Amino acid sequence: MPDAPPAFRAPLPSDPASWDMAASERLANAAVAGEVLADLADADDRIVVLTADLKFSNRTVDFERRHPRRFLNVGIAEQHMVTMAAGMATFGYVPYVATFASFVGLLCAEQLRTDLAYPGLPVRVLAHHAGISLGFYGTSHHATEDLGLLRAMANMTVICPCDAASTERALRTTVDHDGPIYFRLGRGREPDVHAPGAPAFEVGRLATLRDGGDLAIVANGVTVAPALAAAEQLATEGVEATVLDAHTIRPFDAETLCAVAARSGRLLVAEEHNVVGGLASACADALVDGGVGGVRLARAGMPPDEYALIGPPTHLYRHYGLDADGLAARARALLDR
Repeated sequence: MPDAPPAFRAPLPSDPASWDMAASERLANAAVAGEVLADLADADDRIVVLTADLKFSNRTVDFERRHPRRFLNVGIAEQHMVTMAAGMATFGYVPYVATFASFVGLLCAEQLRTDLAYPGLPVRVLAHHAGISLGFYGTSHHATEDLGLLRAMANMTVICPCDAASTERALRTTVDHDGPIYFRLGRGREPDVHAPGAPAFEVGRLATLRDGGDLAIVANGVTVAPALAAAEQLATEGVEATVLDAHTIRPFDAETLCAVAARSGRLLVAEEHNVVGGLASACADALVDGGVGGVRLARAGMPPDEYALIGPPTHLYRHYGLDADGLAARARALLDR
């Protein structure tokens, strides 16, 4: 077995090397799913992994090297892969399928709904390179609508880890979770947010990373790290912000969200997704359903009536105001309203 990659280290998004696809396996040190699943499979013979010709991009090759007889590369046949996994689940396996989020979250929407969610089968979907993280590859490879689709599917749990540590904890916590899970993952080069050994991952609960009474910033996935950095910027100006990691989109922790929003009356939501249908919509739904009035809500994400530009992700995040400076500016504007 080859040496494991260095744990919990990745180039910062500002580093051009962080979007080098040619070196994806070497650089994707935060893409820990393959190693974590291999560890779990050592003691659990139900676990199998399938990928659609992307074992290096998603690092499921780490699983293949240790459990080759339980690894299937189905080729570029994502819809068939999901249906195959559903069949395997009916025989007692716990399959993990891995491919780009744009393919599995959008192309496979029918299979996710009808083959997994409707019968409630325990298939876990590793939807990696989500959002606009495949910047140069264009609209066909961007996934900025997947949360809107998946949130609307009954029986579907939707989890969006922000770094390697939270990905590992989410995978370990949910092996025996009822029904299918859609894990919305990044490129495997996300900066660390949660320290190894942090408290256990709780499905359906917002994680409070920072506490402040002036406003709340809710983020998930790749936007969590810049949300924390933005809060640090604001603190130097005398503004204290609560930062929430919304790692679970469905089921959503409406109770915590409403309590935090009601305290400050200002809520900034940051997501690498269309501002319609995703995290911001989940927050808005929670406020309306909870009867919380008087909250000023601002959305930072992809424009509702545009498709993302094509370019390196680092530049795109800056362009769309999803970096620390952009989120801090949005927060100041919200406080001034």
